[in-house]
Amino acid sequence: MPAVTLEKKSKKGAVAAFIGVLVILAGVIVLENTLDPNRNLIVFTALKKGAVYALVAVSMNLLNGFTGLFSLGQAGFMLLGGYTYAILTIPSAEREGVYYMYDGSAINFSITESLQNLFGGGGVGGAVGLVLGVLIAIIIAGLVAALIAWLIGLPVLKLKSDYLAIATLGFAEIIRAVFQWPNLGRITNGANALNRFPTLTDFNITNADGQVVLRLSTFVVFAIAGLCIFLIVLLINSSYGRALKAIREDEIAAEAMGINLAKHKRLSFIISSFFTGVGGALFAMYVNQVQAKTFNSAMTYELLLIVVLGGMGSVSGSVVAAFLYVASSEWWLRFLDNTATFSGATSRWIFIAVIAALAVGLTALLLWKRRKNGAKKFSELWTACIVGAVVLVWDIYYAATGGMEVPFLRSGFRMVVFSVIIMVVVLFFRKGLFGDRELPYVVKSIGSFFKRIFRAGNAAAAAAKAVKAEGKEGGANE
Repeated sequence: MPAVTLEKKSKKGAVAAFIGVLVILAGVIVLENTLDPNRNLIVFTALKKGAVYALVAVSMNLLNGFTGLFSLGQAGFMLLGGYTYAILTIPSAEREGVYYMYDGSAINFSITESLQNLFGGGGVGGAVGLVLGVLIAIIIAGLVAALIAWLIGLPVLKLKSDYLAIATLGFAEIIRAVFQWPNLGRITNGANALNRFPTLTDFNITNADGQVVLRLSTFVVFAIAGLCIFLIVLLINSSYGRALKAIREDEIAAEAMGINLAKHKRLSFIISSFFTGVGGALFAMYVNQVQAKTFNSAMTYELLLIVVLGGMGSVSGSVVAAFLYVASSEWWLRFLDNTATFSGATSRWIFIAVIAALAVGLTALLLWKRRKNGAKKFSELWTACIVGAVVLVWDIYYAATGGMEVPFLRSGFRMVVFSVIIMVVVLFFRKGLFGDRELPYVVKSIGSFFKRIFRAGNAAAAAAKAVKAEGKEGGANE
């Protein structure tokens, strides 16, 4: 394909993506100002957290998926970003109350407060000061994370594979312990939380009476996360991005082509950490506080799970997987944590039939997967029936006991079901939902799949019609 055609295609794709982002942002504003935030709190919680996790997952994918460096230090860099943002934006008058256990803060300066005093404490000037102060604090939060990444990257990036993962995970645990050190209490507040800094709700526009006239809290996190992801995409599609992909594919070949491995690995590590720090600042604004114990290894594993589910090397895959993960874990499966009873015998038997169908369907899928991988003998296939057989035996036992209470619905069962769903997805989509492809290609592939099915159906119908016509013609000739 000529270079001019590729350039036009790339520009069209960029324009389409930009229009899509504008449509999403406009939809978020309409949704936020249409639905009641109190009645639909879980919806906006999932949207805000999903946007933050999408940004951090894409920055992690830049390192793990596009460069081939296995890092597990994202929680540590998010901690650095969140604490930096909080320390720089807590108003001076509030610091004594926040640092009450340490007789005040060692830093009595607030970027947002200074800019609001510069532009005016209220009205438009106060709003401009708030917006500029928050943006500057977020950028500084990313720069602090990038600086620490540069420092630890000098020795750590000489390691490879699992050793790099262990080293970065160790860094995250060390930085979390350091920020809880009582001797740093006048800066980090020790093990206590930092709060009273500007949050997402401060961006809602109010009138003179204090009533909200335009809600922008969800829009703000979407806009900042979207801009950061857009910058990461520009990097991936640049010459530096192509060099990172070359390192991922084959380091020896990349070095033979003149790519400086140490320089590009360090660059990827620093840029990924910068955007992770920005994500940490947004996370602090989302949860309204910063506390070191929140940024534990479980958070890193959640982000790694999102990257794997979406697809290593797919930006849109990480974004979609982030929203699916947050929506499933925080919203859609919430009902599984509450006990319930069947309203009647009919609903109970419907439940039993559904469980039996799931057991049979799961067994069929596992058998199909085994046969696809080359297994043909019974000794190679029977283990695929174990899970389905166990579920079916339990279903028969439950049907025989006659209990009316819905089984398993207890606090914590939501995460059990969620883990099972993830296992099934990883089992049948080993490269993730998108693989290393982006959303337009996936949508096009799905469309082509349904077109093939439609054409096959039409061909089968035409063949059946032709056979029927031949039969009628043969009968007439006789």
